[in-house]
Amino acid sequence: MYTMKPIIKPSSELRRNYNSVAEICRKQKTPVFLTRNGEGDTVIMDIATYSQREEDLDFAQRLAVVELARLSGVKDYTLEEFKQNMHEAINQGVNLRNE
Repeated sequence: MYTMKPIIKPSSELRRNYNSVAEICRKQKTPVFLTRNGEGDTVIMDIATYSQREEDLDFAQRLAVVELARLSGVKDYTLEEFKQNMHEAINQGVNLRNE
């Protein structure tokens, strides 16, 4: 995975020149780390990059859940097995309603 050198700016830069900092976020598709009194304080990023990051994190989390299930021995199903199970469940539900 390629990682860029982090962009670090004092928080006063955001107050003085918001448009410049926001432009860095949009063009470089990377967060900008803001400092206050020389210490890390806040991270900002453009909405498109944030949204993509959230989607990527959600996808990674779902993959991790599936992999943990696989490693713990949970049975997986082919698409055909899944369809067959669904048809059986639907038919069983219909039969119970008709009784």
